[in-house]
Amino acid sequence: MPNPLDAAAVRAWCGLALEALGRERERIDAINVYPVADGDTGTNLYLTLESAARAVEAAFDGHASAGTAPGLADAIGAMAHGALIGARGNSGTIVAQLLRGMTEVLAADAAPTDAGRAAEALRRALRRAAASTYEAVAHPVEGTVLTVATAAADAAERAAGTGGAAEVARAAHEGARSALRATPGQLAVLGRAGVVDAGGCGLVALLGALADALSGETSVTPVAVRADAPLPEAAGCEAATRAAADGCHNPDGPAFEVIYLLEAGDDAVARLRTRLDGLGDSLVVVGGDGLWNVHVHVDDAGAAVEAGIEAGRPYRIRITHFGGATRVKEPAMAARAVVAVVPGAGLAGLCSEVGATPVAVRPGEPPASGELVQAIRQAHAREVMLLPNDPELRHTAAAAAEQARTEGVRVALIPTRSAVQGIAALAVHEPGRSFDEDVVAMTSAAGATRYAELAVAERQSWTMAGVCQAGDVLGLIDGDVAVIGSDLTVTATTVLDRMLSAGGEMVTLVLGAQAPPSLAERLERHVHERHLAVDTVVYDGGQHGAPLLIGVE
Repeated sequence: MPNPLDAAAVRAWCGLALEALGRERERIDAINVYPVADGDTGTNLYLTLESAARAVEAAFDGHASAGTAPGLADAIGAMAHGALIGARGNSGTIVAQLLRGMTEVLAADAAPTDAGRAAEALRRALRRAAASTYEAVAHPVEGTVLTVATAAADAAERAAGTGGAAEVARAAHEGARSALRATPGQLAVLGRAGVVDAGGCGLVALLGALADALSGETSVTPVAVRADAPLPEAAGCEAATRAAADGCHNPDGPAFEVIYLLEAGDDAVARLRTRLDGLGDSLVVVGGDGLWNVHVHVDDAGAAVEAGIEAGRPYRIRITHFGGATRVKEPAMAARAVVAVVPGAGLAGLCSEVGATPVAVRPGEPPASGELVQAIRQAHAREVMLLPNDPELRHTAAAAAEQARTEGVRVALIPTRSAVQGIAALAVHEPGRSFDEDVVAMTSAAGATRYAELAVAERQSWTMAGVCQAGDVLGLIDGDVAVIGSDLTVTATTVLDRMLSAGGEMVTLVLGAQAPPSLAERLERHVHERHLAVDTVVYDGGQHGAPLLIGVE
């Protein structure tokens, strides 16, 4: 059933877009050949949308604390503002402007409850979005995300009057997909590489998420990244990127990408555009109302920053060399480090004791990729193992790892899905052996550890183990509900018996902040009496939400 064009739809759009860009990130990075073949467009788009999604969640939280509900204008405005302040790279900056263009229309028609009115509002929003992207780019080039945005708006206009907002969004998505397939014939560098435009790929994913949010129907069809092969293998994409980088990138082009936020008036920004246009290329300036995001490729990064200082107050300045991020050389950098996401203060202390850098998770607030990148920087090492310890953080962690790699850090993402798998990986970590051998050992230890957790049901719902009621104790094994009980200790022993029925040598128990004082002792005794030759180790994790985490190695 179609959903109305309202704040909830914007929230759903953000979540679906972030998930879609997480899935597509590596494939989009692999075909990034224009304007610079630096393999980061997918990562930049993911980071931009992540900032947008967090801004929308903050808007909902702010209204909830005030006892109100956000309107469409609040939600879409937060999404655009979040994208603006978090925009990365050329494509991320353009997408931020596209969202701002949509906001200009939808904020003025904040309650399009009628289906026809909502469809018309979305059609006009997509048209304004496409036009605004051309206004933001100093020298628009066809065969790029700009062309794809215009085709989406054209298709949306043709669909107006034939249904509601969902039909308009679906038409825009299909129009964008068709335009994307044509980009290799419009831009020579794409044609030589045999790939479509990377920024356009991201926009297709974004519009597909919008269509899904409004229609209530989720599709996960990958975006076609090559004109001659709808679903290419990643290796083919990477080969195309290498060929393009070798044959199409101009070595005499600008050496640096400069991005900063700028507080300045319209007149000052107009003068800034002119000056930056004379310094380099790929100039994109987006924003308004006193806040702008400036992106340019130049040889003289200092001059680009000085121009911003003359125009107003630049901050969050990021300068990236196209061979890797510009960094201050620091002589005492360590050889290797581990960064681990942990759900409680106790586990954070454990990580610190063994020399790892912990990223503590606040209740209900998973870390953003920027927090993980900052932790990697603070680890101050040339090689880093990153342990997300949560399946929901896989895309966030992957984006953080990719961002850190652009700064010259070698990062290995260890696929830990629970804190107990992270503990197992840390137990075999040996900085003295080679990086690759250490990664293999840590990954193997994590993979050999089955994980479980106990949780308390907040409401009645269907599970893999049947229907649970609010207040029931749920035993989840490897992410699925396997046991429903009424007593924490009894449910925990049932979970342990099921896990140990397949064998095991070591049980790890991580106690949450709300765990009863006697829980660990009773479970240790149960394992000792029922499962001979199985050792037990207990940690005071201090995590909220899950009173107990269990690992079996």
